[in-house]
Amino acid sequence: MRDIAIQVENLSKAYQLGQIGTGTISRDLERFVVTKILRKEDPFLKIGQTNDRTVKGSSDIVWSLKDINFDIQKGDAVGIIGKNGAGKSTLLKLLSRVTSPTTGSMKVKGRIASLLEVGTGFHPELTGKENIFLNGAILGMRKHEIKRKFDEIVAFSGVERYIDTPVKRYSSGMYVRLAFAVAAHLESEILIVDEVLAVGDAEFQKKCLGKMGDISKGEGRTVLFVSHNMAAVQNLCSKGLILENGKLNFWGNVNDCINKYISSSNNKVSLSLNERKDRKGISNIMLRDVKISNEIKTGTSFQVELTYESKVEKLEIKEFGISIWDAKENRIISISSTFKNQLNQLNLNGKVSCEIPSLPLVKGRYFLNAFVSSVFGIEDYIENITDFEVEENDVFGFGKIVDPLWGMIVVEHNWEKIV
Repeated sequence: MRDIAIQVENLSKAYQLGQIGTGTISRDLERFVVTKILRKEDPFLKIGQTNDRTVKGSSDIVWSLKDINFDIQKGDAVGIIGKNGAGKSTLLKLLSRVTSPTTGSMKVKGRIASLLEVGTGFHPELTGKENIFLNGAILGMRKHEIKRKFDEIVAFSGVERYIDTPVKRYSSGMYVRLAFAVAAHLESEILIVDEVLAVGDAEFQKKCLGKMGDISKGEGRTVLFVSHNMAAVQNLCSKGLILENGKLNFWGNVNDCINKYISSSNNKVSLSLNERKDRKGISNIMLRDVKISNEIKTGTSFQVELTYESKVEKLEIKEFGISIWDAKENRIISISSTFKNQLNQLNLNGKVSCEIPSLPLVKGRYFLNAFVSSVFGIEDYIENITDFEVEENDVFGFGKIVDPLWGMIVVEHNWEKIV
């Protein structure tokens, strides 16, 4: 374990839903005898179920993590990604020793600085200055070490004016600024950061990501970073792991990790259109169902699948089209099958799909419209079929996110020096 900072073997954590206890005194005694005296496995954990929050279970014991194994080398920056409830925060709490594992073991080499939620380790009645020294003491730092770093911490946090004010009077943004500054600057070998940077403003988030990059690449310290921002994970981390329902789904290169997560999450959401009464058109051909991607990011593939049905025979379908509008009802994109002379000689009942290989829309909320026409005109036109969110993405690969203030679309471009 010379170069290994964190070693995790068969790590599992179970939680009991509802009231604590087995339900009867006799079973509580049985559990105590088996686990504490005979030193055997808890028999009631055998009925525990996987942590799938979308399904109603029959057991009141849930495995938040189950049989997790991985090694993290010293100096690695590791991104931990997964859907809400996947077990990410539980894993960080175990590594930070906030809670203990149910089974398995973990070996950590070096001091850990954790930022698991806003104000972790802060006492609300103490001032910012006093909390810096308190946090340092908790991490095992000497007073002279904290004093040496004190000015850097305060300068980075940007809360110098309030440093002698009790932190209970801080805003959530000030809380997280000071908390991150303390965790990042005190000399711990391992920095663990949960999804707390979202509380800060965009400028401070960028500042934090830069500092974590310096910690990992410049100082050779280990960083564990949980985030739903794939661009930030890709820019900061060299390795990544995916948690799914409490189990390790992937562990390896960060680019492979993100691609796997996006592809597995990017399944389509189906929406029936049969009940829509606000249609326009002749209605010989009807749109019955639409499917769109579940998670949509700037610069990634966006697919729309339409199911249609004809009420008459021998009717020639002329055109399918979709349009995307913003929340202010501005038409942003319009696409027709006739633009590229596609979808000729269609069956009267079937499905068609349209793909935008690289969606140019910036982060924001949008609405989808769709229509189908025949030689007689518009047959079926439905506005606001569904709304969807586009998430930001590092489209060009240089860590620069195109802000919506710059415009509604992102286009490929090149700059060249002429003289």
